[in-house]
Amino acid sequence: MTERAVIYGGSLYDLAVEESRAGQILEELTEVFKLFRENPDYVTLLLEPSIKKEKRLELIEEAFGSSCDRYLVNFLKLLCERGLLREFEGCRETFIKRYNRDNNISEALVTSAVALSAEQLQALREKLEKNTGRKINITARVDASVLAGLKVEIDGKQYDGTVSTRLESIHRKLSETII
Repeated sequence: MTERAVIYGGSLYDLAVEESRAGQILEELTEVFKLFRENPDYVTLLLEPSIKKEKRLELIEEAFGSSCDRYLVNFLKLLCERGLLREFEGCRETFIKRYNRDNNISEALVTSAVALSAEQLQALREKLEKNTGRKINITARVDASVLAGLKVEIDGKQYDGTVSTRLESIHRKLSETII
């Protein structure tokens, strides 16, 4: 994440808090981010120097003007005007980090060999919230190489209860033991 993304994302967050719109803008930032990821050609179009700046700003207004908070629309236009639209993801990450910090929320990345059911995710969320004293947002990822068990990354810490890690540990101990 660049310093510009931290500055711009932080400024948007400060404005959103001041106007009591942080939650709404966070949701809209997430939706815009998804749209940008699904339509990378649109972002490329908005950055195309051969298209007049006014036309690119019109495109943003047409796409988001009636569906997004005015502050977010103006923020997108500002990034476009300054050629910083590729910094949007970093701005969004900065906004989320500050929002989560101020609202006692942690992001957890949970990796399992198979997809977890909604009930399993809810039970895990409740356990993590009880252990951390924070609200937890879970992002679930499937990786068959873990074989079984869970790996949870939260607040810079990793809790690894996967079979693959246990097998690696046993293998390492056996290798050290055998001369």
